[in-house]
Amino acid sequence: MAGKFVIASQTRLEVNDWGRLGWLSNPPNTGARQLTVIDVNLDPGKGHNFHKHPDQEEVILVVAGKVEQWVDREKRILGPGDSAFIPADVVHASFNVGTSAAKIVAILGPCVGPIGYELVDVANDAPWKTLRK
Repeated sequence: MAGKFVIASQTRLEVNDWGRLGWLSNPPNTGARQLTVIDVNLDPGKGHNFHKHPDQEEVILVVAGKVEQWVDREKRILGPGDSAFIPADVVHASFNVGTSAAKIVAILGPCVGPIGYELVDVANDAPWKTLRK
């Protein structure tokens, strides 16, 4: 497989109620088999609620802003250059606690499923639904 350049202005964007994400590398976009890379923008006061990836490890790198990052029941406020490693099947969440947009890069591996990404939402399950209250 040959490499591929990914041009920001040509990246497929997905808009969610918490922000938007761009698929930088995944099987449909680049043919990747081992890494899925996602450019994530979190709107102020919003976040990607508690979830897990049963068969994927993840690294979250904060590029801009102030992010409340959860790894299991531990929380840290991360800024630009800070990162978190999340083992497979560990619940985590990312929330923008700043006043401007926050930007993170999520790197997951290996690729799982047709888009290289699997997600199990646990935001409405105990204890996750009450951790931020």
